Amino acid sequence: MKFVSRAQWGARASRYKLTRIPDTRGVKVHYEGSHVPASLANPDAHNLCAGRVRAIQAMHIADDDEDYSDIAYSAMVCPHGYVYEGRGAHYQTGANGSAPLNRAHYAVCAMVGSSGLTEPTPAQLHGIRDAIEWLCADGAAGAEVKGHKDGHPTACPGGPLYAWVQRGAPRPGATPDPGPAPTPGPKFEPFPGAAWFKSAPRSPIVTAMGRRLVAEGCGRYRSGPGPQWTDADRQSYAAYQRKQGHTGTGADGWPGPKTWAALKVPKV
Repeated sequence: MKFVSRAQWGARASRYKLTRIPDTRGVKVHYEGSHVPASLANPDAHNLCAGRVRAIQAMHIADDDEDYSDIAYSAMVCPHGYVYEGRGAHYQTGANGSAPLNRAHYAVCAMVGSSGLTEPTPAQLHGIRDAIEWLCADGAAGAEVKGHKDGHPTACPGGPLYAWVQRGAPRPGATPDPGPAPTPGPKFEPFPGAAWFKSAPRSPIVTAMGRRLVAEGCGRYRSGPGPQWTDADRQSYAAYQRKQGHTGTGADGWPGPKTWAALKVPKV
């Protein structure tokens, strides 16, 4: 993590003592909500980022209506991926909209806005993840990662950043979790062909077929079924064909591909 402490970015002292908190349910992601120059993302513009954090702290401290003690955010992240310590870990944020919301989540603000620089850079997304993981490790933040608008009526953190949050806030280039593997479906015996049955085969497929015919209420066996194809198998299969609505030569007891598929004989 490219961490910039309060002392390193030149933070002013808090107006009054910040409220300490033992832990949170997680972190909420914010954006500045005003114009951020697109040029701030240029590689040679990083020297402007600390000054931007100082300006935001000064603006918050001067806001008599909100009566902020300090910069409202737990941390800020610039387009170059640096994490600027705001109120920091174990201190209640002032950015989430109300005292209960501020106690429930830390607040990490990305230097993107509603115009100009609106898309977070890959380095910035890495930085936001760094800030979240820092607050989890040092601030006992829970696993929730949400947007400011989750729980408070606001457009923050803007469309692009909120879409990233809704995807689970992944690091750029990370392989998405595919989730649990699908449960394999049942496997059935393919149709062996009518000629195969007419050759009076001896096979476990015949036994499996007979068991399915008995399960369908179509068994005409005195014993078995067994692996040897017999007239009892043909009579049982004819009963199944009639159950499927077939008549005449369609119910002659010789398996066909459609009735075989419907019977779903398990793979042996």
